[in-house]
Amino acid sequence: MTKSEDNKFNQAVEQLWEFSASLSRSMTILHWIGYGLLALTVMDIVDVLVPPQFMNPIWEFQTIGQFVERVPVPLIGLALVFFGGMDVRAKWEPIFLKLLSWVTLLLAIWYILLIPLGIVNTIRLEGQNSKQIAAQVDQGLAQIKQVKQQLDTAKTPEQISQLISSIDNQGRTPEIQNAQQATDAKEKLTTFITTTESQLKTQADTAKKSQQLSLLKNSVKWNLGALISGVLFIMMWQGTGWARGGKTS
Repeated sequence: MTKSEDNKFNQAVEQLWEFSASLSRSMTILHWIGYGLLALTVMDIVDVLVPPQFMNPIWEFQTIGQFVERVPVPLIGLALVFFGGMDVRAKWEPIFLKLLSWVTLLLAIWYILLIPLGIVNTIRLEGQNSKQIAAQVDQGLAQIKQVKQQLDTAKTPEQISQLISSIDNQGRTPEIQNAQQATDAKEKLTTFITTTESQLKTQADTAKKSQQLSLLKNSVKWNLGALISGVLFIMMWQGTGWARGGKTS
């Protein structure tokens, strides 16, 4: 090897060492970013679960949604922490990495278990929403029925005026001075009651369909997201066998 070739070789080795040192520094930074994201994840979990409202289908369903919506943070954090294997590690990290590897398995089980819970709460919320809408409709129909009964018993112009006044709170009660005006007002009021009853049922049906669609969309999104998250955590657990002292699957 000539002197010129020897110099080139030394330069190449030096560049390789510089690249290795730069890569080591970058890996250390990535590891600490990962640890930071995991710390933020722990704070998020506390924020989501406190105060707990177990057996409340609304809280449980929304909590599932929050876990799924926030899962990218722990996934990225764990990926950064595990990046590079056992290279460039502090003395305390091997034990901690082993623990985190098992945590990924627990997270996989957790997210998969969220799926049946999400389905059950979807069914519970569907029934609860239907009952609430039905109760509101029944209340409205009961009020309409009461007005109908009052209208049937109203005979004189004064009685009809009082009935209209009790319905219209904006002071738009027409003056009824004779029997003909009373008959016309009664017919208009009957038409108004019929229209209101029809609108009440239509609005209730529209609200029910809207709630069903929104609930179904969120249920599919969050349950599918929980499944994907569970699979990703399983893959991460399988790929970090080196952290547990075994070979990478």
